[in-house]
Amino acid sequence: MSEKYIVVGGGAAGMSAASRIRRIKKEAEITVFEKGGYVSHAPCGIPYYIEDLIPKSEDLVFYTPEFFRKKRRISVLLYTEVKRVDVEEKEVQVSNGKSTKKYSWDKLILATGASPFIPPIKGTDLKGIYTLHLIEDGVRFKKVLKKSKTVAVVGGGYIGLEVTEAICRKEKRVILFEMMPHVLPATFDDDTAKIIQEEVRKNKVELHLNEKVTEFQGKESVEKVLTEKGEYPVDVVLLSAGVKPNIKLAKEAGLEIGSTGAVKVNKKMETNVAGVYAAGDIAETTNLVTGKKTWVPLAPTANKMGFVAATNAAGGYLEFPGVTGTAITKVFNLFAGRTGLTEKEAKKEGFNVASVMIEAKTKAHYYPNRKPIYVKLVGDMDSKRVLGAQVIGSEEVLGRINVVSLLISNGGTVKDLIFTDLGYAPPTSPVWDPLIIAARVLSRKISL
Repeated sequence: MSEKYIVVGGGAAGMSAASRIRRIKKEAEITVFEKGGYVSHAPCGIPYYIEDLIPKSEDLVFYTPEFFRKKRRISVLLYTEVKRVDVEEKEVQVSNGKSTKKYSWDKLILATGASPFIPPIKGTDLKGIYTLHLIEDGVRFKKVLKKSKTVAVVGGGYIGLEVTEAICRKEKRVILFEMMPHVLPATFDDDTAKIIQEEVRKNKVELHLNEKVTEFQGKESVEKVLTEKGEYPVDVVLLSAGVKPNIKLAKEAGLEIGSTGAVKVNKKMETNVAGVYAAGDIAETTNLVTGKKTWVPLAPTANKMGFVAATNAAGGYLEFPGVTGTAITKVFNLFAGRTGLTEKEAKKEGFNVASVMIEAKTKAHYYPNRKPIYVKLVGDMDSKRVLGAQVIGSEEVLGRINVVSLLISNGGTVKDLIFTDLGYAPPTSPVWDPLIIAARVLSRKISL
């Protein structure tokens, strides 16, 4: 009899896992349950669909359910929710809204992802208040945006900033509220965030920092946003206050929840229940700088976790080492990348911190159209390790932040960064790359 594998969730981790199982187990019976209408989709692309850079919402789907069914012989059931996991009987109870059925499994992979966090603000039940998580959310928001003139965005994180740009490109008035002193408060320091804020304001966004939203008011639909400092008439609101892991199903099944609030797993993505794995935004992992548990709900991490979970579920052996927390976003004409720890995080973790921020150029001094680029490096004065980096500019950001991520993953020092053999050509960088310049400046504080 063929082995039975069940994957709960058709996002990045879930479909990566299902595909990996098929590659290893040619005759296995693989079933994916997805409560939404899409699998293998790209929610990170929703802001660009809203902006009309992506013409159709279907373009955000990488592979269709039909592809998985026909090409990979994976059974994909849409609009089908797993209501209960019975680890004793090795069964899941599934509902499609019309009927309930039980399916048995030999191995189970939970990839239920994360959902938008709804802050405890009075009036969030009013019409006209939206979150963006699924493609369907983007379609609804884009429709209502056509009839709106003033939009409030609550939350200055990655999604909040990206959608703010998309709305501005549609020539709408945007009021962006962030309760913390600067945008991207969880992932960037205040000095680097100031560069991003200048870009936001330059593009006529009404940016309100250190301003907590306290209430939404309206008869049936939202009409006003109230804060600690004032009130603002609006037509529609986008809540972008972060996400939380969907652990309800896992918790009810007896899976252990870790210190981060996500499912606790080992490096093989195994939970505390034999034969049950967790991957993607539902699972915690290890921070490669601190060695402590962390939760990083990002698509690249989810894909790799799904790959690892499936490899082990199918009888192989593979470990997920952890993450440096590398991320990049586009904010109007700037790219902002980060990896490792911010200066604030490093100090909180007890490191003997030294940091520098430099402004350099992206090309040789004689080459036309060179542009500014800002590099912040955070290091440990005791171990000499590079702990983190933030890079901001209009070009050549991604490659540089990836270099530092790799260095940090391998415990690299400031000296290692100085002598990293980076490529050079006048159209692509100065002879002294901005990363090397920043490392040299930091070395004055951290004795080599």
